[in-house]
Amino acid sequence: MLSSQLLQFYRQASQQQFTVVDVETTGSKPPDARVIEVSVLQASLEDGLLGQQTYLVNPQVPVPASITNFTGITQAMVDQAASTEEVWQTCLPWLSQGILTAHNLDFDYRFIQSEYAALDVDFGRETSDQLCTVILSRLMLPELPSRSLPNLVRHFQFDVGRSHRAEADTLACWLLLKRLLTEILNEPDEVLLPRFAKQWISLKDAAEILRCTGRQARSRLAKAGVEPKLVGRYKTPMYQRGKVEQFYRQQRQPEQLSWLE
Repeated sequence: MLSSQLLQFYRQASQQQFTVVDVETTGSKPPDARVIEVSVLQASLEDGLLGQQTYLVNPQVPVPASITNFTGITQAMVDQAASTEEVWQTCLPWLSQGILTAHNLDFDYRFIQSEYAALDVDFGRETSDQLCTVILSRLMLPELPSRSLPNLVRHFQFDVGRSHRAEADTLACWLLLKRLLTEILNEPDEVLLPRFAKQWISLKDAAEILRCTGRQARSRLAKAGVEPKLVGRYKTPMYQRGKVEQFYRQQRQPEQLSWLE
């Protein structure tokens, strides 16, 4: 989406209720990895925090020592916890309401879908009813070197408790969402849009803006002198949003003039 469309999306979303979720797991990829803790929070900008429920889950699989070191959740803790069926059936009414939100939503969403699939429950949410605070923080906080949740907790000095526990991380996600959406509501377009323009976006996102394939986008941007920065171990190309959108507008002008003729 273009910056103007993103601004409209977030301002509309800010009027709705949010269901914020976080899961702690035995690994990185379901279904081999399972959820061992989940927290679900409901809130809105108008009414504030409406409620939160947090559960340890007994997945009946071993909890790796590395996960215990990372989260503090032990095998003994989950062995005494409620069953996956009991927890997920309890959470389903909440997870089916509001805008589903998480920090790195793709990760949590995959696990939630996998856990419900194991119970023969088809869980799905429309893209328009989803919001990822990693994406939002990259848009609103382009100057920060990291938008990981623990780093954002330290940056904003949120008082939420230990990171990498579902209850604390869900609350931190809500506080981050509340802060950034409040800024979007209160700041004028002429302040926000230049801020959005500083965001670094993936080739996939650039291609979506330009309405072409990734290969075509890379070629067109290179010919226009829009150079990416290469990020990480795999030298992933990232493009500055403002430069991509400027190129998009330049490409659209001849089409508009031709139509007017």
